[in-house]
Formats: sequence, C-alpha cells, structure tokens
Amino acid sequence: MAQRQLPPDRSAPADPATSRRGISTSVAVERLRELILEGELAPGSRVTERAVGARLRLSRTPLREALKVLASEGLVVIEPHRGALVPLLSVEEVDEVMAVLAALEGVAAPLACARLTERDFAAIELLHGQMVRHADAGDLSGYFRANQAIHRAIVEASGNRALARIYWRESSRVQRYRFAGNQDLTRWRRAVYEHELILDALRQRDGELLQALLRAHLRAGWQVARARVAPDCGRGATPLSGDGEAGSS
Repeated sequence: MAQRQLPPDRSAPADPATSRRGISTSVAVERLRELILEGELAPGSRVTERAVGARLRLSRTPLREALKVLASEGLVVIEPHRGALVPLLSVEEVDEVMAVLAALEGVAAPLACARLTERDFAAIELLHGQMVRHADAGDLSGYFRANQAIHRAIVEASGNRALARIYWRESSRVQRYRFAGNQDLTRWRRAVYEHELILDALRQRDGELLQALLRAHLRAGWQVARARVAPDCGRGATPLSGDGEAGSS
C-alpha cells in the first residue's frame, strides 16, 4: 500500500521558485512519459534535451529532473556522459516480463480479495469509471493510465509491499509495449468488458475467479500488443531523439 505522506510544514511559507520547479517537473514527467508510451520516443532512442525540450517547451532543469523520475520507473536509462536512452527490449524479454506480471497478479488476487476494504473497492470502482469514460471518448492515453492504475491498485490492495514494488518496477518497463495493444479497437472494447468482470470478482471478493480473470486478461492483451510491436523491435531513431546525438545536447 502507498505510504502515508507527512503533513506539509506550515512553519514557513513555501518558496515560490521551488513550487514552480515542482510543477514544471511534474508537467515534464507527464509529457515525456506520454511521448514514450505513444511511441514518439521509440525504444532504442536517445533522448536529446535540445530536441525534446523544444518540442515540449521545457527548460533543461525540469527536463533533467523528469528524466530521473522516468529512470526510476524504468522508462529511460541514464548513461554517464551520454544522457538518457529509451531502453529497447526484445519481444522475448517482454514475454518474460509479462509472465512475471501474470504470476504477480495471480499471487495478489486472493490476497487483495481477503484484505480489500470498502474504501479500497470504491477507489478501484472510481478508476474503472474513469477508464470507461476515456474509452467512450476515444482517449487512448487516458484509458491506458486508468487501466494500469486499476491493476496496480489491485496489487497494492494485497498488502504485500515487496510484491507491489516488484510489480511497479516490472510493469513500468513494458508499459510502452502494452500500450500498443490499445490501438486495436476490437481489443480495446473487449478489454473494457474484461474489466467489468474483474470488478465484479472484486466486489464478490472471489480471489480464485479474480486470479483467473486477471491472468486471462493480461494474456489476451499481450497477444494483441505483441503482434503489433514485434515487427518494430530493433528500430530506434525518431525525429525527437536525434539518432546518434548525445542525450545532453
């Protein structure tokens, strides 16, 4: 479960410059994450600060801070003296990660059903509603964010922090590959239906059913995404990456 945050220190006024930097970094993280997930910064691309900063209208400092955040999520790798790189995984490597995620969700399902509070369920139900609205609006990015948040919330509801940490790290590594599956509209509609079944299993606290549904859902989604990403594995350069440029340029 997420750690409880300490209340803000109100003994002194916040530094406006610090607040602005925090907001700028947060915006940079979201925009850069979206470029990676949607393939504008493809796996294998080197992230050049000049090109990406100009594209997103961001200064160097928030962009560098954003890259550190995304590195912690596994979406980029920061190489000393060379800058940031969007890591390229082979299809076989993603297969391995997906097998791990299926196993982790399988372990989390009965634990979550045993521990789930009404408040936990209400939060997941709210995310589900957001996901459906994004789907109805044709918002791929919004749909995918809500979809992934549901899966992570279920894992966190298991109460096993080690499991949740591993799940977060590994799922972050393959997000951009899984996102490709959302571009198949038939699969997209089917996934919404599968999430309805997942929500019902949670509502009933049926751990065995939830386990089976999560594993089948993950397997079906990756089959579609795999067919889309396999031909592009090994390609790297994009207009925003500046093939061959150092990331700190």
